[in-house]
Amino acid sequence: KLCGYLNKLGIKGPIKTWKSRWFFYDENKCRLLYYRTAQDINPLGSIDLSSASFDCKMENGEGVFEIRTLSRAFTLKAINKQAMMYWLQQLQMRRWEFCNTQSRFPVGILSCPFAFLSCFVFTFVDVVDNEDFLPLVKTPTEAVGLKAASLPAPQTSTALQNISLKHPWTEIQNTVYNICGSKQFWGSNENVFSFDEFQEHPENVDEEQEAEGADGRMGPRLNWIRKARWMNSGFPGSEELSREKNSVDKVSVLQQQILTLTEEVKSQKELVKLLHKALEAAQQEKRVSSMYLTAAEDKDRLELVRHKVRQIANLTSRLEALEQEKKELEQILTLRDSHIHELKEHVQLLMEKNHAKQEVIMTLTEQMARELSDPLQEANTITVETLYKQQEEIEHLKDDIDAYKTQNQFLNSEIHQVTQLWTSVAENEKALLMKCACLQARNCQMESKYLTVLRKLQEAVPGLPNSHAELVKNLIQEALQWDVKEEAEEALSFELNTALCPSSEYDEYGFMTVPDYEIEDWKLLAKIQALEIKSNKLRSQEIVEKPLRDRWNSIGELNPSAELKSLIRSGIPVEHRQRVWRWMVSRHCSPVPGHYQRLLGQSRSTEHPACRQIELDLPRTLTNNKHFSSPTSQLIPRLRRVLLAFSWHNPAIGYCQGLNRLAAVALLVLEDEESAFWCLVYIVENLMPADYYSETLITSQVDQRVFKDFLSEKLPCLMAHFEQYRIDVSLITFNWFLVAFVDSLVSDILLRVWDAFLYEGTKVIFRYALAIFKYNEEEILRIHDSVEIYQYLCFFTRMITDGRKLMNIAFNDLNPFPMKLLRNRRSMHREELEAELCELEQIKAAYVKERAEQGP
Repeated sequence: KLCGYLNKLGIKGPIKTWKSRWFFYDENKCRLLYYRTAQDINPLGSIDLSSASFDCKMENGEGVFEIRTLSRAFTLKAINKQAMMYWLQQLQMRRWEFCNTQSRFPVGILSCPFAFLSCFVFTFVDVVDNEDFLPLVKTPTEAVGLKAASLPAPQTSTALQNISLKHPWTEIQNTVYNICGSKQFWGSNENVFSFDEFQEHPENVDEEQEAEGADGRMGPRLNWIRKARWMNSGFPGSEELSREKNSVDKVSVLQQQILTLTEEVKSQKELVKLLHKALEAAQQEKRVSSMYLTAAEDKDRLELVRHKVRQIANLTSRLEALEQEKKELEQILTLRDSHIHELKEHVQLLMEKNHAKQEVIMTLTEQMARELSDPLQEANTITVETLYKQQEEIEHLKDDIDAYKTQNQFLNSEIHQVTQLWTSVAENEKALLMKCACLQARNCQMESKYLTVLRKLQEAVPGLPNSHAELVKNLIQEALQWDVKEEAEEALSFELNTALCPSSEYDEYGFMTVPDYEIEDWKLLAKIQALEIKSNKLRSQEIVEKPLRDRWNSIGELNPSAELKSLIRSGIPVEHRQRVWRWMVSRHCSPVPGHYQRLLGQSRSTEHPACRQIELDLPRTLTNNKHFSSPTSQLIPRLRRVLLAFSWHNPAIGYCQGLNRLAAVALLVLEDEESAFWCLVYIVENLMPADYYSETLITSQVDQRVFKDFLSEKLPCLMAHFEQYRIDVSLITFNWFLVAFVDSLVSDILLRVWDAFLYEGTKVIFRYALAIFKYNEEEILRIHDSVEIYQYLCFFTRMITDGRKLMNIAFNDLNPFPMKLLRNRRSMHREELEAELCELEQIKAAYVKERAEQGP
């Protein structure tokens, strides 16, 4: 059993006193009960250790330690340092054993908000026991255990200092029990009182605020069991007398017992005096009430009432005077506290000044010692007293170091246990998240396959019986009304959805995750596309995205390199994209301070010729994005200002249809108007060739011819298929090149394309355009009708869901073509196109001349 005497610091009133208490650990409830003596039957209070923390502070004194619960802190003091460390170590070990035992019984685990952690709390207790953070302290038998109960309680300066005035009933029970126990020890079989009436436990109030958290009622049987156990082992009775070998030792033991009982009688006499005073007040009240009832006339009763009223008035005035005196005393106490605080500050300043003087003295002493050459003179300069003080200070410092080492070992053991617990919980949570992600990805894949089957059945509806066709139609309507977000929230909790891949109607930049197509067949395709995108994200969350994000987090200052190029091709994470885009723009296009504001002022004072066309294009910009879908959206006026500023910045181009989409994407990512303006300048004037956005769009037409050459070289079967059905791919791809795939690819893939495009240039557009055709080559080759091919090419880019696969095709599967080859092809086709345009101009001039000669 863990028990023994400790001193407890009482904090009731202005004077703090130490009270000797007998402490006993209840292993069933993980509580530390405390009594006034080891022979008491009812506890004065208890300390709940299940959620408590322990601490030993060197500055509090030797043997002093604290137990902090959720409601208060208990300050205890052992007889020496060894006893203190023994108590701390045993309480810590037994607390962990109790919690470990409780975790094996999952009672009410679902009602606990931290039930998720309880599954992993105590899986490492056996491992911790083997680690030598804090060696086991040898049991101090003279201060701890049942042997300590046979010794007399530590004496206090006054008899009443150890009595708990908050719990007189408990004191009476314990005293009566002790007296009866003594009589039984001397052979008396009679009981002074019936102990059944003393079983009520004191309420959970503080004795000097000390009895907080007292244990529940103790039944009569438990009291008698403790009594018997005390009679057998605790009180200095039969066992001790049987051990004595001569009458002198027996007499000394009996004398010690007499002294103990005498102290008990003194304390009980004081308690009886207090009870007598209360009884006299009650009797006085009773006499007054009797006089009031026995008064014969109303006059006498009225006089008694008046007398009582006068007494009440006197008591009220006395109470007011006492309250006034109390306020004055509080003010005086406040002034004294402030004065004490000032004196402490003054003392602190004097101590600092004294310390500085001592340092100066030590410095001068060392300097003089170095200057003196004679070793005898050097020895004489340091007095014996100085050496003695230094030795004492060194000894004190060594004691402090030992105390801090012990405290550090104790705290390290606690920290190590908590760290192991946290690691175990984190690993289990990560495994659970991975499992949930895989299950959710598999679920999305199954839903996608189900919707694909419905689409195939929808295409075959004319050939099905009427009943089957109606069933397919109902299933399609049900699938279109099915909300993916609600199903995901039913499968997982909100926290897991947030940690994995939350389903939302819009992504981080405001693009719709499920396109709103008007055609029923396309709506089903949009649902399939959204499910496949979600499945790919979930599968690549831990395998691809997390390592890529970790690599980006490790990059500090950005510098061009092969590693950075590879990372940008893989896609820039959302949290780093804005910073990297600003860096790429500033590398090739140095922003001029104040230039954008001057252009805005010019656009406000003078209307640009392209202003009307800009206003027409604003409502048609990124209709699938919530930031531009409404005329009242906040980004619409910002986009207008960026386009007007660019039209004044580059008068040769002014405004070309398609620039509104480029500027809109730059605004979504960079968020700042001026940054989006310089990004647009960088794309038009640095990345794209000259005349790409001129009135003739001659360079754009050249790129279409270059792309057809690459398509014939890289995908000859597909190009032959297009030529067989006379398909002109430039009708589809011209817009790809003009706006860098905006409104053609889903937002996630589009932004990855832009990441590489801003870093490497226009060859990225050629690579991705070829990769798109390679991605869907088999589907296109299965179509053998020119109209169906055109219909498929109008929307097939929106059905690309696997961005990683498309990136691998663009940068790994296709044979590389350097920028030099691209420039040579552009130069060749530009000469051919200019010659054709020149010939066309000549034909046009001849035709005009011929019409002029013929007359009207």
